[in-house]
Amino acid sequence: MKKNFIYALLLTLVAVASCSFTNKSFENDDKDKLLLDLITYVLEKGHYEPKDIDDDFSVSVFEDFIDIIDPTKRYFLEEDILEFEQYKFQIDDQIKNTDISFFNLVYDRLMKRMNDAKELYKDVLAEPFDYNKKETININYDEESFATSKKELKERWRKQLKYATLGTYDAKLDINTSAKSGGASGGDIAMVDTKRPLDSNYKNSSSDRPLTIVEVEVAARESTKKTLDEFFDFVDDLERKDWFVQYINTIVDEFDPHTYYFAPDDKDKFDMSMSGKFEGIGARLQKKPEGAKIVEIISGGPVWRDQRLDVGDEIIKVGQNGEEPIDIVGMRLDDAIKLIKGPEGTVVDLTVRKVDGSVEIVSLTRDVVELEESYAKSANIIKDNQKFGLINLPKFYVDFNDYSERNAASDVAKEVERLKEEGVEGLILDLRDNGGGSLKTVVEMAGLFIKDGPIVQVRSSGKGKDVYDDKDERIQWDGPLVILVNELSASASEILAAAMQDYKRAVVIGSKQTFGKGTVQNVIPLDNIVRSNEHGDLGAIKLTTQKFYRINGGSTQLEGVKSDVVVPDKYSYIDLGERDQSNPLKWDKISPADYEIWDGYIDYEQTIANSNKRMAANAQIKMIEENAQWLKKEQDETIISLKYDVYKEEEKKDKERSDYFKSISEYDSHLTFTSLKYEKELFTQDSVLREKRDRWHKNLAKDVYVEEAVNVLQDLKINNIKHGKLAIKD
Repeated sequence: MKKNFIYALLLTLVAVASCSFTNKSFENDDKDKLLLDLITYVLEKGHYEPKDIDDDFSVSVFEDFIDIIDPTKRYFLEEDILEFEQYKFQIDDQIKNTDISFFNLVYDRLMKRMNDAKELYKDVLAEPFDYNKKETININYDEESFATSKKELKERWRKQLKYATLGTYDAKLDINTSAKSGGASGGDIAMVDTKRPLDSNYKNSSSDRPLTIVEVEVAARESTKKTLDEFFDFVDDLERKDWFVQYINTIVDEFDPHTYYFAPDDKDKFDMSMSGKFEGIGARLQKKPEGAKIVEIISGGPVWRDQRLDVGDEIIKVGQNGEEPIDIVGMRLDDAIKLIKGPEGTVVDLTVRKVDGSVEIVSLTRDVVELEESYAKSANIIKDNQKFGLINLPKFYVDFNDYSERNAASDVAKEVERLKEEGVEGLILDLRDNGGGSLKTVVEMAGLFIKDGPIVQVRSSGKGKDVYDDKDERIQWDGPLVILVNELSASASEILAAAMQDYKRAVVIGSKQTFGKGTVQNVIPLDNIVRSNEHGDLGAIKLTTQKFYRINGGSTQLEGVKSDVVVPDKYSYIDLGERDQSNPLKWDKISPADYEIWDGYIDYEQTIANSNKRMAANAQIKMIEENAQWLKKEQDETIISLKYDVYKEEEKKDKERSDYFKSISEYDSHLTFTSLKYEKELFTQDSVLREKRDRWHKNLAKDVYVEEAVNVLQDLKINNIKHGKLAIKD
């Protein structure tokens, strides 16, 4: 179905494009104008919900482009913005006429202001920072206006650089304290030779004297200066075309957050990532004014294995194997990613502001992210004299070249069969952090748990709906079923959870709602649309073309799936889902599909009520809720003191609070987790697999959500008469 749809879409685009573009002479136009014309054409003809390119659209592009290239408002002056505003209501007309005057003006001015900034930051860092002065900075830059003069702009740089240097200053003071007390090794002691200029390491083996306070302050500033020197060296390597791609994607992003233009090099990288193997740290990032926010951790990657980074953490500096880090605040996301990624085996040092506000340096060895840890895996759970099964599914994977080779549905079916052989009495399907994947595997997987019937409805722009059914009457698992979800369960995960919830086949336990991504994207190479192209590779566009709907008619877009049993986690009050993305498509509903509720349980509603009552009284859940509220409070605190003793006092309080919440990870459910028989046999030849499973089981034993899922499985009572009939029929 998906292949047929994209083929039909491409045929339509090419047919119309043949008429549209052959009448236009692009020989005298540059590649930028051709690209702009192509992109807007594809958006208009192929997007699920094309937008009117009008004055409102123009204003949005204007504001968003300025915000993207100068998020901390330290380049442009108010007079620049006023000059740019002549185009504020004209960008829509420029797009239609392939006019790039607005981009040209902004780009030329940005290059000038960046050159000015190179001198500005050097002037600021030539003067000492007074850490005894009572002053603050607001790091919510949306609330700040652009500087009205160069004097005001310099003051803005001074505060931002003082803030950027404060952590370095504090770290060097701590090293100094350790040196004086003899608590650090010789290599960690900050020493200085007063006869030589300070270098980036601020150590001198010929001196035994720790740095003075004044020297520490100088060293901290010098460190910040080196970071900015490297940042601007990096920016200098960017070409005009790199900034134009940013402009194109500002236009594209107005349609929805999942539609994206890939420049030729980026398209190659995207293809590599879709193959399941790519070199890097194994995390998906989102641009934020204060750095790059981690929005997804890929199973099997370095971040996943390391366990020190979490979704919601923000990377603010990137260093290479012990070298001075580069500040990525204000840097384009694509450029920040280029610094973070690198060859397998090399080390990247990430300075990270954690969700709780603390700052840590995490060093990771880059590696090829392999698919193996993205595959389904299962475990036995022993409670009292009962045995239950858990299947963890990190993503809905598939080999698009050969569906029969390996896919999530067939693997889960195998794990279900193995768990049945082990004698489990109930099953937990863990879809937490599962970002989705293949639609076909969802339909097949849902069919493992119901007799037959619709699983999901899919609608294309301007067309009727298609209903995807499970037509296989066999039920592989007809026993008690619980599905675990959280705010990061998205797309295909939401389809499966929604279907099982609508059928009342499973009890869904997790966050208030899942991620809320109810759209489908297809990648369209732009070269396929232009018959004769003398401009080289034009890249591709990832285009939102369809929308998912539950079998009850409601969309999963924005609202996601609301859990039957709502339990808090540390992300409960943090903006993470589709609602936090730019320009998401709206929620709506269509007519429901024809389906019958599964009546295999005799106490479904009562079981949910019992679970909610247990969770409300659970001390561990109360602490998790308290932690979530504290994290939200910390995240909302945007006024930061630049006075050192106030900074230290706040840091001390935050550490005490953070340490208090560490007890959450020390929870013991008193459940026993074991590998299945087939896996135990593999351990004799694969000690690494044994180590991975031991770590997984240890973490599961601390998991209050899994504990409650087991309680729900114990409470669910199967309608024995129906259960018996199904068993006979199968």
